[in-house]
Amino acid sequence: MSMRSVLGTAAGAALLLLAAAPAATASAAPYETVTVDPTGSIAPDGTVTLSGTYRCLGNSGATFVSSSVVQGDSPVRHGIGGTRAVCDGMEHTWENSGKPSSDPLTPGAAKVEATVMELSSGGGLPLPRFHAVQQQDITLAKS
Repeated sequence: MSMRSVLGTAAGAALLLLAAAPAATASAAPYETVTVDPTGSIAPDGTVTLSGTYRCLGNSGATFVSSSVVQGDSPVRHGIGGTRAVCDGMEHTWENSGKPSSDPLTPGAAKVEATVMELSSGGGLPLPRFHAVQQQDITLAKS
């Protein structure tokens, strides 16, 4: 197999992952949830901390709670850490911290998206399985 074929196959797999994401999100079970606390914090060094709760069932692969934040009309969404999730049907807390690599965030209004996602490797290539997604308006405060 030529290098071009390998790269084409990899690109196709990446597109498949992206295409699967919205459909998987829509099928998340109603008892699988993720929440975002109404207030996040910004440390003096620019590190942002976000938190909330989650509940999920039946993971067979690595499962995480990821979070991202955006302020104002900025097109830049900052990934803020990831926490390993335990999908046992019980409610658990999550807390993610991270320092945006560009455009530091400031105290005030922000939008957060939190996602509980599993990397399921049933067919060899890890595919995402979305357990829950939540978008929430929050306030970032100095810590």
